Amino acid sequence: MSYDNPLPVIDQDSAPYWEAARQGRLDIPLCADCGKHHFYPRTVCPHCFSDKLSFDTVSGRGTVHSFTISRRPAGPGFADEVPYVVALIDLQEGPRMMSRIETDDVESVQIGSSVEVIFVRATDEVTFPYFKLT
Repeated sequence: MSYDNPLPVIDQDSAPYWEAARQGRLDIPLCADCGKHHFYPRTVCPHCFSDKLSFDTVSGRGTVHSFTISRRPAGPGFADEVPYVVALIDLQEGPRMMSRIETDDVESVQIGSSVEVIFVRATDEVTFPYFKLT
């Protein structure tokens, strides 16, 4: 499979997240001490600074906090994809994450729109969690 756009650097902290996405799950860190989820994967909880973290499969549902419509490609590899939507998604479980919203009508996206996760395979190793309007 050929993919010419930049790919994430998968490290020890983020490997479980990317593996779950490859399997069609949205797994994000959950702190055993304070009970809060967070995003992005890191070695300590940003809420209480505990290192007692595990990955938890979440619903993949949320709402659009903010977004932008990219009408110019972020690089040559994105030229065939414009226009596309990049959004901040407030997950039902609490964290906010940045992702893309897959839609044929970029003008239909609004702040507060309900979304759910979908998975878009880029390579054999990388699958992106994007969102679609619900």
